[in-house]
Order: sequence, then structure tokens, then C-alpha cells
Amino acid sequence: MILDKHQSSVKERTLLVALETPAVDRWQIAESLEELSNLVRTAGGDVARTAIQRLSHPTAPYYIGKGKAEELSTICKTEELGAVVFDDELSPAQSRNLGRVFALKVVDRTQLILDIFAQRAKTKEGKLQIELAQLQYLLPRLTRMWTHLSRQSGGIGTRGPGETQLEVDRRRVQEKIAKLTRDLDGVRRHRSTQRQGRARHNWPVLSLVGYTNAGKSTLFNRLTSAHVLAEDKLFATLDPTTRAVELGGHQKVLMTDTVGFIKKLPHDLIESFKATLEEVGQADLLLHVVDLSHPQYDQQITAVEGVLKEINVLGKPFLMIFNKIDQVDNPGLIERVLNFHIDSVAVSAQTGQGMEELLHLIQRKLISRKVNLYLRIPNHRTDIIALLHREGQVIGLEYREDQAWIEALVSPSLEGKLREYIVKPDDRAKNSRNARRRATSGEIASIGGGTVKKRRTPGDSAKNRIKGAVGFGTC
Repeated sequence: MILDKHQSSVKERTLLVALETPAVDRWQIAESLEELSNLVRTAGGDVARTAIQRLSHPTAPYYIGKGKAEELSTICKTEELGAVVFDDELSPAQSRNLGRVFALKVVDRTQLILDIFAQRAKTKEGKLQIELAQLQYLLPRLTRMWTHLSRQSGGIGTRGPGETQLEVDRRRVQEKIAKLTRDLDGVRRHRSTQRQGRARHNWPVLSLVGYTNAGKSTLFNRLTSAHVLAEDKLFATLDPTTRAVELGGHQKVLMTDTVGFIKKLPHDLIESFKATLEEVGQADLLLHVVDLSHPQYDQQITAVEGVLKEINVLGKPFLMIFNKIDQVDNPGLIERVLNFHIDSVAVSAQTGQGMEELLHLIQRKLISRKVNLYLRIPNHRTDIIALLHREGQVIGLEYREDQAWIEALVSPSLEGKLREYIVKPDDRAKNSRNARRRATSGEIASIGGGTVKKRRTPGDSAKNRIKGAVGFGTC
């Protein structure tokens, strides 16, 4: 066991305890304890001591062994510590046994994260999700030591065996869990309705994901001019926020800032936050933000991918955004990660460095998912022409007699609405050659009493860029 003493002055002084086994090396333990220290400070506590116990495996009754637990209990009493925080989730039996030995508040990593989330939740949805996760955590740990959630009334007609207080508490918790689950189903339906409303615009949806404190909210504010809380704290942002962003070329997208992930993220928390994490599942493109200045950035990438796999979105298209490059002293590191990760970009959300390249990469990634169409639309269908300008990218536009010939990039869903107006590229080229042959000038020609007029649009320059980048046809 190793003990390190820290100076502290905050009201609740804590002891952090970690277990080192042959499966985990000392560097990983040190990194995990550092993160646990940040969690304690975020929760409003202070780290007075840290303890690392070396064992081949956790013991079933006391996790770190009864002898070590008693030794640490003596230290806690001597130094008047207020709580003991373990770096892993404890079983109900371990929590009870350690609570008796320490005679102090014993908190595991899961309980600590739930406490932070409870502090951060501001919306009704966030509060519902946290309460559900806390009750799911509490249910198997109910004993008569806990403050009762309800009390049976006494008096005439109530005497007899009845239910024990523990059974009453358990039943009350189960009823509350059922009610919260129903409420969150309502939240899911409401979010589904919101998504359907947004889908009518056919705007691509982007979702920011990443490890907590990687700079997602700062990047979100930079790109959307929003004012989401962005602090150098774990889980500074809890409730998702969605804003519209214009990439250029009149292309708009919806961007969502989501809750950060963390190693050993409690499973109950993932289950409770599925209503929120559905926003990630519905995204057309994931923007994985990584804090490149962090010494364990590669492990954080692995942790985020583990959560994404658990919610079945790991296979979605994504961009890797290496953030905080203004804090990276080694330029070779930036070059190395960009060469290793396909579709990646290095930025600083704080200074704005790399933003233009990021937007260009997002636009290129979204274009690769669009369909290049040639359309012949009657002039009187101004609603269809306006729809193309609003929800697609118009590359070329020509008015010929009573028809508009348009080349545009559109989403697959919008393609279905335009099917009756689609023509083959050869038909368009043939018609264009005939029109030029009959024209008396390069710009305006009389054709059977009508007029053919070719107009340059802002999409013309975009057309040239796209030709060079991805070609034509189905992208």
C-alpha cells in the first residue's frame, strides 16, 4: 500500500483508494486516481490522501481486505477525514462491510459520478435520468441502515406481521423506477417528434462526442456562436443542446453538443441516458473530439469508442477532431496522429486555429453522402425549385422556355421526392448542345418565340471544386 499526503483546505476531506492487480499496471492506476481526484473536486470535495492496495484480485467481503481496511480506518480517524472514495464500483456487500469498518461515508466511483450528474442536471429530462440511475444503483443496496423512503402508519387495525420496512422501501423504489421509466418514454417520444420536425428540413445532423473535458462545448460555442457552459471541469455540460450551423455554399447542418464520456462509466447511467444518447444514434456524422494535450489521449479514445459500441453507433461515419493543439509542445505528435487517423483534423477551439479546415472537412464528408442529380422542373413549380435551394446544393441552373434545368447535390431522402423530375446526364447534355447550336449568342437565344438564358449561380464555383474532389454521379 502506498500513501500520498496532499495539502487541503476544502470542507470535506477524503481518502481515495485504488486496487492494483496484475492485470492493471501502475501507470494506469496513477492516471485513474488522478481522474478520480478531479471527480472529487468537481463534486465539491478535497483529496487529503490516496491509497493503493496491491492484491491478486479484490476480496469478496472487503474489496481491499479486512486488515487494510482497518488500517486505513485508523488513518481516517486520526486525520479526521470525512469520506472514503473507491476507484471502482463496490458490490452491495462490500459497501456495507466497509461502511462498518470505516464508520464513515463510503463512496464508490459510480456513486460519485451520479452525485456530480445530480448537481449538473438542470432540465427536467436530465433530472429524471439522474434520479432513475440513482434509484437503480440504490435498489440492491437497500438495508435498514438507509433513511427510509416511507414509513408505515401505526395504530388500530395496523398491528400484525405485515411487510418489513426493508420490503416497503424496496417496493417503493421499484414503483418509483417504473414511474420514471414511463416518464422517460414520454421524453423519448417528445424527442422523436422534435427530430421529425427537424427532418422536414433535410438538414444533416452532426453530434459532438468525446471524453469529458475534451473541449466539446468550447468547440460547439465556436462553431455555433452559442453560449453553452464551458468550464475546465469534468461533466461541465450534461444536457444536450442543438444549434444550426452554416458551412458555406448555403449548406446548413444541425449540431448537437452531448454529455462527455469517461472510463468506467456506470452501466445504469448509460441505460438512463438512452433518451439523450439517442441524439447520437440519429446523427448523420459523429465529430469525435479528443484532447490531444492529455497524456492518455489514446486511452480516452478507446473509452469513448467503448461507450459508442455499447449504444450501437460505433459504425457511423465520423471525423476525429484533435483539440487543444495550442497546448501541445511537440509538433511531431500532431503530424503523427493526423497521419495515423483517416479523416482527422487538428484544431484549437480556444484560439480558433484550424476551424476553416474543419468546416471544409465536414462539408467534404457530407458531400460524399449526397447524390448528384440532373433535374428538369417546370417553371411554374417554384415550390420544388425553392426546396432544392433550401435543402440541397444547387450546382448549375438554366432556364429554357418553360423549364428549369438544374444540377444539384441532395440527400437520399430528398431524392425520393424529386424522382419524377430526374433526367439522365446525357439528356441534359444533348439538350444543351441543341440549345447552343440554335443560339445566336453565348448568353441569350430566341427559340420558337421563347428565350433561353443561362445564369451563373454561386454554386458554379462549388461545382468546379466538387468535380475535382469527388467527381460526378452518385457520390
